[in-house]
Amino acid sequence: MATYAIGDIQGCYDELLQLLEQIRFDPAQDKLWFVGDLVNRGPGSLEVLRLVKSLGDRAITVLGNHDLHLVAVDAGIGQLHRSDTLDSILAAPDRKELLQWLRRQKLAHFENGYLLVHAGVLPGWSAQQAVELAHEVEEVLRGDAHMDFIAHMYGNNPQAWGDDLGGYKRLRVIVNAFTRLRICTPQGEMEFKFKGEVENIPEGYLPWFDVPKRKSRDASVIFGHWSALGLVHKKNIIALDTGCLWGGPMTAIRLEDRQLFQVACANPVAKHW
Repeated sequence: MATYAIGDIQGCYDELLQLLEQIRFDPAQDKLWFVGDLVNRGPGSLEVLRLVKSLGDRAITVLGNHDLHLVAVDAGIGQLHRSDTLDSILAAPDRKELLQWLRRQKLAHFENGYLLVHAGVLPGWSAQQAVELAHEVEEVLRGDAHMDFIAHMYGNNPQAWGDDLGGYKRLRVIVNAFTRLRICTPQGEMEFKFKGEVENIPEGYLPWFDVPKRKSRDASVIFGHWSALGLVHKKNIIALDTGCLWGGPMTAIRLEDRQLFQVACANPVAKHW
C-alpha cells in the first residue's frame, strides 16, 4: 500500500494516465492525493474529473482556484475566460453529478504529518488550525447557502488574516490563502498578482513557506499552484506543480519513501508567466 501525491493536472488527462501507469497505481491498495486544479487549460478536463471521481475514497483532492472557477461558472456566477477549456464539462450529461462531487471536496487535508493544500498556508496558521479553517469553507460550499457564498467568494480583500474576521470576509481570506497564495509579507499580508520566479519577487514579500517561524513548519506541506517555482522537495515543503500544462513534466511523489516520478508533457501550451 502506498500514497502518491500528484501535482496540478489542469486537464492533462493523457499525462495523468501515463503517470498512473508509471507508478503502477493499484486502486485496491494505493491512494492518490491531488493538490487541486484538476481542470482547465488542458484538453481533457472532463476525463480527469470523471477519473478522479470514480476512484472514490482511494483519492483525496483539495480544491484549487481553477476548480472553484468551474464551480462558479456552473453556478452562473463566474464568467468563462477565453483560455478556459471547460465546455466539455458544462455540456456533459453527468455535469450535475460531477459538479456536486467537486463542490464537496476539501480545501485542506492533514494526515500522518502531511498537510495537503493547493496554494499555501498563511504563516500564522498551524496545520491543525488550517484544517479547521478549511472546514468552515467546506461546510458552506456543501450546504444550501453555497450559491450566496460563491457570489461573495472573489476579491483580494482582506489581504491578511485576523481572528476577529467574520462572515464572507473571513471565508474569502481562507479561500484566497488555500487557492491563490504564493507570496506574502512577513506579517502575512498576501499579494496575488505575482506568478513568476522566486528571484523576481517584489520587495517586501517572500514565499509564504519562507516566512520565519511560520506555524505550519512542523508539518510537511504538499502544494502546487506555482508552476514557475517548479519542484521543491524539502523536509517540510513539497511543491509539485512542475508545469505539465506549459511543457514541464507531471510529477508524483510516494510519501512513504519520498521517491519522485515524472512523465513528460505531450502537448504544451505557451508559457503564461
